[in-house]
Amino acid sequence: MSEAVFDEQAVVQTVQQGLQALLDAQSTDELHALRTQYAGAQSELTRASKMIGSLPNDQKKTVGKIVGQLRADFGRAYALREQELIHLEEQQKLESETVDVTLPVNNHLGARHPLTVLMEEIQDFFISRGWQVSDGPEVETEWYNFDALNFGPDHPARQMQDTFYVKGDKSRDAAGFVGSNMVMRTQTSSDQVRALITTGVPLYIVCTGRVFRTDELDATHTPVFHQCEALAVDKHLTMADLKGTLDALAVAMFGPEAKTRLRPSYFPFTEPSAEMDLWFPDKKGGAGWVEWGGCGMVHPNVLRSAGIDPDEYTGFAFGVGVERTLLFRHDINDMHDLVEGDIRFSKQFTMGR
Repeated sequence: MSEAVFDEQAVVQTVQQGLQALLDAQSTDELHALRTQYAGAQSELTRASKMIGSLPNDQKKTVGKIVGQLRADFGRAYALREQELIHLEEQQKLESETVDVTLPVNNHLGARHPLTVLMEEIQDFFISRGWQVSDGPEVETEWYNFDALNFGPDHPARQMQDTFYVKGDKSRDAAGFVGSNMVMRTQTSSDQVRALITTGVPLYIVCTGRVFRTDELDATHTPVFHQCEALAVDKHLTMADLKGTLDALAVAMFGPEAKTRLRPSYFPFTEPSAEMDLWFPDKKGGAGWVEWGGCGMVHPNVLRSAGIDPDEYTGFAFGVGVERTLLFRHDINDMHDLVEGDIRFSKQFTMGR
């Protein structure tokens, strides 16, 4: 077997080439590649180090000293150039991110979404009449969302095609009721039952907030929308009180000429129930009746579920869609405009000044 031969000239020449390459490197990435090339596992310098063990004993010390010195020279040169390039790259980055404070300032502000402002306007209307604003959870128990509102166990609204179901929760809520299946609330009516239980009667509340149903987004529908629901429970309330409140809300939302009418209908949580139509002169000079929401006298079963005697107390409730109200008021034809987040849409309502 032939003995290994150390070619000092070749190793020194290769290392010198590496030292020059380090000086010529223009980035830390390039520098890291050179370290791999000249001092990595497959480099000439590493192969020379591995060769030392197979050299004659009288050469090992000399060759080891030479290779060690070359590796140390390369390491010092690499560390020095690395610091220089890091400093250079930091300076370049700072210069590229410098802000020219002499440039004109962009004074364009954002705008509040008209749905948010409309809900606040609705709340202000009811607060001015002495009502309270109530707010409940968006993830609700099936009991509050359906059972307490007199929805039967086989009611179509409970089906998966209408309701988003989430993981069940058996914990007790603030009222002491054990949770049932959990749903994304399909109506803000669920908070009305909660308020009846926790606050008691007489009660005058308005609930505004997001609700969720498994609808596809199109020009007239969206799976996440906003409702305004009002509930009044007191002694001697009648449909006349309901109609008067609806007419006052219509005038507040659509002007002094607006009015409402009621058509017989059915809802599980009210009896009698009615569809509410709205009339108002639109911006194009025309007018007509459009469906605005649902209403009625609170069903005795709903009062009983909250521990209230329906022989002593009566109540009325109604709900309108906030999106629907906004579409009517401003003659908006496509629901996409409300959900796409285009700042130009919100600015049309001069709410971001």
